[in-house]
Amino acid sequence: MAVITINGEERNYEAGTRYERIAEDYKSLYDDTIALVLVDGKITELMKRVEKDCKLEFITLKDPAGHKAYVRTAVMLLLKALYDVEKREDIDKLKVEFAVGPGYYCSLKGRIKADADLAERLNARMRRLVTENTPIEKKNYPLEEALSLFDRYGMEDKKKLFRYRRSSRVNVYRMGDYCDYYYGYMLPSAGYVKYFQVIPYEQGLMLVLPERREPKTLKEFEPREKLFHALQQSSQWGEMMEIDTVGDLNDEISRGGVSDLILVQEALQERRIGEIAKDIVGRGGIKFVMIAGPSSSGKTTFSHRLSIQLRSYGMRPHPIAVDDYFVDRELTPKDENGNYNFECLEAIDVKKFNEDMTRLLAGETVELPTFNFKVGKREYRGNYKTLGKDDILVIEGIHSLNDKMSLSLPAESKYKIYISALTSLNVDEHNRIPTTDGRLLRRLVRDARTRGTSAKRTIAMWHSVRRGEEENIFPFQESADATFNSALIYELAVLKQFAEPLLFEIEPGEPEYYEAKRLLKFLEYFLGVSSEDLPKNSIIREFVGGSVFHV
Repeated sequence: MAVITINGEERNYEAGTRYERIAEDYKSLYDDTIALVLVDGKITELMKRVEKDCKLEFITLKDPAGHKAYVRTAVMLLLKALYDVEKREDIDKLKVEFAVGPGYYCSLKGRIKADADLAERLNARMRRLVTENTPIEKKNYPLEEALSLFDRYGMEDKKKLFRYRRSSRVNVYRMGDYCDYYYGYMLPSAGYVKYFQVIPYEQGLMLVLPERREPKTLKEFEPREKLFHALQQSSQWGEMMEIDTVGDLNDEISRGGVSDLILVQEALQERRIGEIAKDIVGRGGIKFVMIAGPSSSGKTTFSHRLSIQLRSYGMRPHPIAVDDYFVDRELTPKDENGNYNFECLEAIDVKKFNEDMTRLLAGETVELPTFNFKVGKREYRGNYKTLGKDDILVIEGIHSLNDKMSLSLPAESKYKIYISALTSLNVDEHNRIPTTDGRLLRRLVRDARTRGTSAKRTIAMWHSVRRGEEENIFPFQESADATFNSALIYELAVLKQFAEPLLFEIEPGEPEYYEAKRLLKFLEYFLGVSSEDLPKNSIIREFVGGSVFHV
């Protein structure tokens, strides 16, 4: 017998009992489905079994780790269904490309068509597998056996990935006759994936799933055309450079081709910045370029590079930071925990911002403020501006896409840009890299370098940062005139050297330890790349240092 402690209560269970069975006894205490379990503080899948006395805590689908497990399991369910309803020889590959809101876009290659008929058959087969509660089994293979298994299934991307893996063993999951590798925890059976829908979208399929905060609600998919096409363009760039996955990137690094890769990727970004600048100038009458994006998107470097492109057209750009219009500290609204909420619109003196911008548009000379973050007050230091015929303001701030921020300015005088690090690189064809992971690693490195902030502190505040983005940025991204993807296909190999030492500082037992451990495991997939060869104006320089710009 094993003594299990849950919520301070001890109960006896037979050694070898599945954690899924124990979760059944406690599910009535939770509003949401139990997805994973913490065994003495270590995240463990429900399919595993009790080995000894331990303390248990449950993780539901509403928790980040639980939601990620739901997504991975839904992807496996989709793949299993695809191979059930189509002939294996007709399928070259299905690649999980990127997320668009609650949808996960999947491209298909082979002698099959991603149409309504295929979506209908996939939905039917997936529901049947859910109804039958098809189990998911996990087996740990020696690396050589796993590589042979991947070879048998034609999974060249996984063979390539594990060629660079230090681990001598690999976890492989099986659902019926379908085997696959997944980066992260999985649910114990298809029966847990109750809410999903597969729809045809563009040239592929969209797997629509519940969002984390509402795991039992499947909302109708709302297309985000501008975001989708920005993501699709990045995927096409990756295909053009023949780098779709981490294995492809590692191959290029090991061949010594990373210098050319860096130059090509930087050239593609510069071309896109030039296209945006050309569009701004071509419209005529634009006086305010409004830039917004989530944390660690590289907004500052982007605004500098855009300004240089605008100058090449004879324009005279001037940077304006919306942060300089913060209300005085004591007037800042507070959140439900009593902390200052610097990310809400009410933290900005919107009235004063509009007064100053309207006067500038009218040709008046205006003294612009500078916010003193040390004392928490706006100050005036003789920064006078007058807009001439060729002058243009480049305004960067969290609320720049929100029309309430610039309500007094004519729409024809504004050009709005949404920027984000939209990672297009995959771990392998079935394991995408969340864009938030790339941005979190960027922020870890930058905050440690410029602010002396520990990785522990950055991880601890990340949830609050993400909530602010979801409330104040993402709802307005489709209103932008242009979308810019600041992610660089090689950047995680560069960030690796800077991030790993910071993450290793987080000790076991600290709340942030398991997120740090997850990120360290993720970085193991990458071969490292030195930052020495990075161009001085690269967006990634904003995070690792050495930028030609003051960032």
